[in-house]
Amino acid sequence: MPMRNNERDWVYPDILEIPASFKAELGGSSVFTQTLYRRGIQTIESAKGFLNPDLYQPAPADQLPGLTKAVERILEAFAKKQTVLVWGDFDVDGQTSTTLLVSALSGQGSIIRHYIPNRSRESHGVSTPTLQNKISEHSPSVLLTCDTGIDAFEAVEFAQNLGIDVIITDHHQLPLDLPIAHSIINPSMLSEDHALFNLPGVGVAYKLIEALYSHLDLDPEIFLDLVALGIVSDVARQTGDTRFLLQKGLALLQNTSRLGLQQLLTIANLKPGDITEETIGFVIGPRLNALGRLDDANSCVEFLTTSVLSRAAEMARQLDSLNSRRKILTETIFQDSVKLINDHPDYAEDYPILVLQGPAQWHPGVIGIVASRLVDRYHKPVIMLSQEGSISRGSARSIPGVPISALISESAPLLHSFGGHPMAAGVSLSLEKVPQFRRDLAENYHRIVGGPPKPPKVKIDSDIHFQSITEAFITDIQRLAPFGAGNPKLLFSTRGVRLAENGIKVIGKEDTHKKITLIDSSNQQQDLLWWNSADIDLPAGEFDVAYALDLTSYKNKLQVQATLRHFRQLSGSPVVIPKQSKIELIDFRFNPSPASELSSYITKPGAIVWAESNSPEGVESYQRLDLFKSDTLVIWTSPPSREIFNKALNQVEPKEIVFFAVDPAVQTLRKFITKLHGLLKYMMENNIISFDSEKAAQSIAATPALIEVGLDWIHSHGDYDLSLFSSESKILAGPRKNLEDFQLIDKKLKFMLREIAAYRSYFSKAKLDTLL
Repeated sequence: MPMRNNERDWVYPDILEIPASFKAELGGSSVFTQTLYRRGIQTIESAKGFLNPDLYQPAPADQLPGLTKAVERILEAFAKKQTVLVWGDFDVDGQTSTTLLVSALSGQGSIIRHYIPNRSRESHGVSTPTLQNKISEHSPSVLLTCDTGIDAFEAVEFAQNLGIDVIITDHHQLPLDLPIAHSIINPSMLSEDHALFNLPGVGVAYKLIEALYSHLDLDPEIFLDLVALGIVSDVARQTGDTRFLLQKGLALLQNTSRLGLQQLLTIANLKPGDITEETIGFVIGPRLNALGRLDDANSCVEFLTTSVLSRAAEMARQLDSLNSRRKILTETIFQDSVKLINDHPDYAEDYPILVLQGPAQWHPGVIGIVASRLVDRYHKPVIMLSQEGSISRGSARSIPGVPISALISESAPLLHSFGGHPMAAGVSLSLEKVPQFRRDLAENYHRIVGGPPKPPKVKIDSDIHFQSITEAFITDIQRLAPFGAGNPKLLFSTRGVRLAENGIKVIGKEDTHKKITLIDSSNQQQDLLWWNSADIDLPAGEFDVAYALDLTSYKNKLQVQATLRHFRQLSGSPVVIPKQSKIELIDFRFNPSPASELSSYITKPGAIVWAESNSPEGVESYQRLDLFKSDTLVIWTSPPSREIFNKALNQVEPKEIVFFAVDPAVQTLRKFITKLHGLLKYMMENNIISFDSEKAAQSIAATPALIEVGLDWIHSHGDYDLSLFSSESKILAGPRKNLEDFQLIDKKLKFMLREIAAYRSYFSKAKLDTLL
């Protein structure tokens, strides 16, 4: 059954004490200043820079590693009139990155070509066979990627071996090892608190052009409108330079000279001056995305740069038509999915992950959108599979607390391919194996995640009466815009409301939305829009509502718009966000001489040092299974996962945590397998037949799951015959040849090593309070 709003807890924030000087300098309502302060903007200088991009100091582009070297190579290409091939991606971030680079590099003496992979034929990334064709076609001297390429090992090696210099600009998570390219520019190489860390692909491309144009005495800001499109569409976190670029780009978009965008807005009955982050998110972005989902995204460059009005109008109509088709396909597949679940209720009720196999008519370009809608409806991970002959290909979407990519990787022997990250992934397998895949995922879930995760809390920013909803109030809080990831739109609540007589009006072309009229406890009425609510009923009697507030323009007149987000049965006292536990956090992670700092904690009463695989010399330390309750926990080596870190905290219950987070140096496949070989060799030499994955994991600073997959790898690689190992039999010498399933297990092991490396990287850089 769909999850209802009543199943989610609502939380209200503490009221913070804000300095009078902060309020006086910035003005505004208490809701405005409380929100700023609560979101970590607690100095007058940072608040002014947050609210006004002209008062923000952006980070220099050359703080991105690899950027200076890339600029030098591009300038060389200009001087020698060499061909540059720009390789992009088919989503909006990739489209805008490609357009920005093609536009910015043109006219400087080089021939600029571009290519964006076809979603249905190639998926994301740099395909070596396609690259080979493009090299034959264009003979480039430089291959410049944008929003892709960080894991394109084979393609990069292929190009470099041909004498083509590869410059990678990307923002996706770093793999354990990096491709051997001419230069790599990726903000993930920076610390998480760096102003450039959250740049999307188009932001990285812009920073490259910013540095390049400083040599050419040109103004890069003419491309900021493209940057804004990419930031919003890629749901990039609005912190540091990412927010600054979005603010500047929105101002440019509101006066856009791009004929394609002008024509697209005309079709949508909007004017450039009306563009906000929501216009991008709900009008422009979906139409550009439809191009990548249902057609060939290479034409995006022409659409965004054409100076021919008739061509701009024609392409805008094509995009709008594609988007209409995308909507129809999405709604059709969504309704098919709901019917399939109703016909097979066990899919939703008996399995923690909803796996739906559809026919070939389920278009692979939109099933990810449907998966996201089903996640919202059922509050559980969803995998949508479309049939292609005897193969099932699909998209997965998840919820916080359920790492869907890791759960899928546990079923690697069943799969042809898989990949992704904790919240979204892709997968392909034989059609006949889908039922087994569904069962396997359930087992993986129960073993790794455990019980059902709690629904996410509804975080209210302020509780108000309807009479507070005025144009002046909304104008004040809109100073915090643009909203988005990292700076969410404010959510207001009003408690104890009731439905007015005849207070429901069905609206929309397909009767899928409602406008409801509510009355609060002071008898004040308020209209609220309620999107996609055709099959949802409000509670009887009195209830609480949570909603967002906007000002919209209708016939050149501003009017208030309230949009219903959540509702629940009438509650008692508000739930308050608890204050953080008073654990003192001490950070030595960036200290150049950690051993010298450790000495002051060795003899401290009630201190315990947790170290695995890389223990500090001459110091008594403990592994995870030997930890005990102590006042001070000294974390010498980085833990391999959040779960193991949390277990350690629960065992120790410290009042003080000291972070050193030294890398235990077992992150590469070779080092891990070498250590696991050492354990097995020791067992053989001492006739030990009982193997404890937990103890093995702590001895080499890994996770038990990684140990199990490592044993499968060693067996399938032919090093040892472990087929009877679990039956208390001796370890035998292996057949010295790879078994049939080795490639899948090898891929799974590498994936798990990357997951652990990513967590350790996060652990070594993240703000301490976020680790808890």
